[in-house]
Amino acid sequence: MPRILVVDDSEFMRRVLRNILEGGGHKVLEARNADEALRIFKGEGADIITMDIVMPETDGIETVKRLKDADENVKIIMISALGHQKTVMRALEAGALDFIMKPFTADDVLESVNAVLHIRT
Repeated sequence: MPRILVVDDSEFMRRVLRNILEGGGHKVLEARNADEALRIFKGEGADIITMDIVMPETDGIETVKRLKDADENVKIIMISALGHQKTVMRALEAGALDFIMKPFTADDVLESVNAVLHIRT
């Protein structure tokens, strides 16, 4: 069962993603911020990380860079309402493999996760 680490400062958004991902047969771990995400990833690992861009203290793009420093093969999907092309490009350049726009559907999330799971790193 693939393990997905959901990183978002919004408890509501973590719950929405948990419900979608568990419904798709995935085990879900949660983190509220960059520090928690790094601690959980280093301690427990994850097959994929979903990452919000806008978070207090350390934003999602900087967190992607830190996760990539910890493991260059980490698979990250950015999830954000910030759909500016420049933001998407920064996320991909930092190492994210996909980008999901809010609002999203369950199918959007599961399709992205399934596609990223099959990317060879």
